[in-house]
Amino acid sequence: MTTLPRGATVRRDAGLYGFERALRRAHLSPIAGVDEAGRGACAGPLVAAAAILPEGQAGQIPGLADSKLLTARSRERCYEEVISRALAWSVVVVSPAECDRLGMHVANIEALRRSLARLDVRPVYVLTDGFPVDGLGVPGLAIWKGDRVAACISAASVLAKVTRDRIMADLDKVHPEYDFKTHKGYVTKVHREALEEHGPSPIHRMRFANVRRAAGIEGPEPTTLEPQLQLFG
Repeated sequence: MTTLPRGATVRRDAGLYGFERALRRAHLSPIAGVDEAGRGACAGPLVAAAAILPEGQAGQIPGLADSKLLTARSRERCYEEVISRALAWSVVVVSPAECDRLGMHVANIEALRRSLARLDVRPVYVLTDGFPVDGLGVPGLAIWKGDRVAACISAASVLAKVTRDRIMADLDKVHPEYDFKTHKGYVTKVHREALEEHGPSPIHRMRFANVRRAAGIEGPEPTTLEPQLQLFG
């Protein structure tokens, strides 16, 4: 779904909690937000998260925003607030090997589905960032730049980003030659040079052209699998 259901309207100036308030007025609650971190990285896992925030003051996280707009310290603080206040939350980690097996688009969809399925509270409605996610088993709305305008998506964004950054910091200790703690597996000048010098590590994603080149592999990216998982149904 790309439009709000009947009875739910959101003003342009409604703020970060406007979508949740509108959906609750339409008796659509609990509301989950889902988001991911690491889709565009060529190394490390893909991490997806889901969050359901409580109504009222308890669900208003001070300083909450799209994780990409926050400093590392602010993200950590928001992370702790989200896990302490949320009615339910979950995090799913998809390994680089599974990302290669599925392809990034399918891996992303599967991760978002799994994060929703692992919530202790079953949502009545789901908000996703940017594009619709089929097979969730409950109604939902895809919101353009949703991690900036919907609190539950922002919360999921923070959970996913902080979890993945912590993982990449740990992986940096195992593979210090790549400086994962700095670029988190995304393509940078330093990362490209490390790939050229050392070749791919076990946590690099072989579907990425720059990684295949560093490994001396020629030819197009392998074909992807189709998503099969059906949740809540």
